[in-house]
Amino acid sequence: MFVKITSSGSRRYLQLIEAYRDEHGKPKQRTVATLGRLDQLGDQLDQVIAGLSRAAGKVVPEPATAPSMTFESARAFGDVWALTELWHELGFDQLRQVFRRTRHEIDVEALLRIMVFNRLCDPESKLGVLRWLETVSLPGLTLATVTHQHLLRAMDALLDQYDAVDHTVAALLRPLVDQELSVVFYDMTTIRAAGLSQQTDDLRHYGMSKEGVIARQLMLGVVQTADGLPLYHEVFDGNTAEVTTLKPTIEKLLARFPVKRMVVVADRGLLSQDNLAELQAITLPGGAPLEFILAVPGRRYGEVATVLAPLQAEQLASASAEIQTETQWQDLRLIVAHNPDTAKAQTAARRSKIAELEQQAAQWVSKLDGQDAGQSQRGRKLSDGGVRAKFYRAVCEAHLTRIIRVDLKSEQFTYSIDEAAQQQAELMDGKLLLLTNTPELSAAEVVQRYKSLADIERGFRVLKSEIEIGPVHHRLPQRIRAHAAICFIALIMYRVMRQRLHAVQADTSPERALDQLRRIQHHRVNLNHTQPIAGLSTTSKEQHAILSALKLAKPQLPEQLSLL
Repeated sequence: MFVKITSSGSRRYLQLIEAYRDEHGKPKQRTVATLGRLDQLGDQLDQVIAGLSRAAGKVVPEPATAPSMTFESARAFGDVWALTELWHELGFDQLRQVFRRTRHEIDVEALLRIMVFNRLCDPESKLGVLRWLETVSLPGLTLATVTHQHLLRAMDALLDQYDAVDHTVAALLRPLVDQELSVVFYDMTTIRAAGLSQQTDDLRHYGMSKEGVIARQLMLGVVQTADGLPLYHEVFDGNTAEVTTLKPTIEKLLARFPVKRMVVVADRGLLSQDNLAELQAITLPGGAPLEFILAVPGRRYGEVATVLAPLQAEQLASASAEIQTETQWQDLRLIVAHNPDTAKAQTAARRSKIAELEQQAAQWVSKLDGQDAGQSQRGRKLSDGGVRAKFYRAVCEAHLTRIIRVDLKSEQFTYSIDEAAQQQAELMDGKLLLLTNTPELSAAEVVQRYKSLADIERGFRVLKSEIEIGPVHHRLPQRIRAHAAICFIALIMYRVMRQRLHAVQADTSPERALDQLRRIQHHRVNLNHTQPIAGLSTTSKEQHAILSALKLAKPQLPEQLSLL
């Protein structure tokens, strides 16, 4: 016998059917019983099934109850796993030995690691770090709690032991530096500072920022290798003259990295007459002189104009393509890179602006003369003082004060064109001037070395955008320096990641790589109030490729995850 569902119109019935053979041996079926309408049976059907089971001598199982399941919020794991692996591989965990000898009861190395990782994953204020900790599962850390005061105490401990920390970081970076020839790049940038309070030995001062506005700021100097690896940093007062920082920075760099030969590449703002003499007097530990490549700033163009004039007439004026050549200035090699197309464009733009300003001045002079003659004119009356102020402002905005000389002392509006200054400006158009004492590099190689300085500008952009070093909200000088040190360590890790991704030609950046890895999440579920069960998201093909490019192992679930 078997159960069969039959239909009659829109209704469905459950019937018990018997199969048999008639007297001729043909198979047939007959209805033994109609159990009822299917939509009305409900629990009665379960009772029938239970009764049949008992009649057959089978045990009827009790109805199963749904398990009690509690899910915790998923936390990001893949990005902090990768950074933890890189932290240990680079040897930053050796900082634990530095702070173990101090009086601090907190785990300073772990707290610094948290702040460095936050700079790379989701840069926040120190209070924001606490909010970020609620969204991640940090492997290898056993801190029960982290408070704002813990983070501040860790920053203070960093500054208390800064010499030992700096020595440890330099030792970690030393194997990554070519001991035979090291080409290093030095530049400075401005970091905005928040707040109006005044502190003793305050680093925050008002000055002209790199963005061209006057703001309260501090200055940051960074040295990096040709491969983009940061080697050293220092925080300076916000109104420090850049030229005064070059010599002491290079001396500290040589003390940390005693290479056999070093070539320092620096930008225009770091060249002065005193710097030249000081740099030429520096010798390396092995006795070799320090080599340098410095860009000649615009304020020094007048001094080299007499040297460039014959070179312009003989080679550069007739050039149809970019050319590199050299001459001598102050017993040093003066490398000249000239681009004729750029020179023509710059000269044409300057002449056009001068003509535009002269036309505007002529209109104002015509109106002033008409007013003096008693002519009736539309608009407000002009004055010589007002026209002089407006014209001088326009000249300043056009950066032409050396060429267009406005007489600010005369009662009448007058100006003149300094043709010698204009000729000198046109002589410099399309040119890059580099001063060097390197004997072996050709002019083209010197220019190429200098153009690599653009990579340190990218490092500054990383500090300001991805790592978000500023604006700095700390008030105390030691906290500001500690904040800069944390950001510098984050920059080292960022650049190492960038080098590894670039080495395999991976089409991604460190921040996008971390964003992909962040999707590897840690999950925990509690079944029937027993021991929680933990698990990780499945690693995708893209995430596996990123980990391979970074030379890091696939995330694994450790025995204990802190801060959960």
